[in-house]
Amino acid sequence: MSHYPQSLLNLIRNFSKLPGIGEKTAERLAMHIMHAPDGEAGRLAASIADLKGKVRLCSRCFSLSDDELCSICRNPARNAGLLCVVEQQADMAAIEKSGGFKGNYHILHGVLSPMNGIGPGEIKIEELMSRIRHQRIEEVVIATGTNVEGEATASYLVEKIAALAERIAGFNVKITRIASGVPVGGDLKYVDQMTIKKAMERRHDV
Repeated sequence: MSHYPQSLLNLIRNFSKLPGIGEKTAERLAMHIMHAPDGEAGRLAASIADLKGKVRLCSRCFSLSDDELCSICRNPARNAGLLCVVEQQADMAAIEKSGGFKGNYHILHGVLSPMNGIGPGEIKIEELMSRIRHQRIEEVVIATGTNVEGEATASYLVEKIAALAERIAGFNVKITRIASGVPVGGDLKYVDQMTIKKAMERRHDV
């Protein structure tokens, strides 16, 4: 590709750094942008700059948001007493697409994985405990994955919530786990929407 001008080479190299984008695909994308109308290329550049400049973590649930609170946390129609705990933003998106959940979310941004140096302090567990304690949460739905790390994280959360309940007089919160319609070892973002909806509807006490 040495016959390309440096500016085009730079774009190709930057595209090729994206996940799942090989050199040939990066070259096609760069050529498309080069031949696209100025307005289209400008809008793409502006949207990338806008993304980096505006998107942050919601201060309540830690999902991606343009504002301090995301659209779900701002929505008064959501059941504020029902909280679903997921590993990542993509898991929340998968549950939302299923239409099977009308509460709010808490995104951990990971799972416990001692082998990889990820302990409770590296994910949003203390923030979850604070929400449960101060926001009148009535039910916590644990929807972490069914792989080893996801199950270990779920067990840890059950223990933490139970310990919190023991320390606070009159504290009463129901803890449920997403049902086994999600295959063992499955990742929520790859599960079909009907399965997620049924798994959420059939969640069970833990």
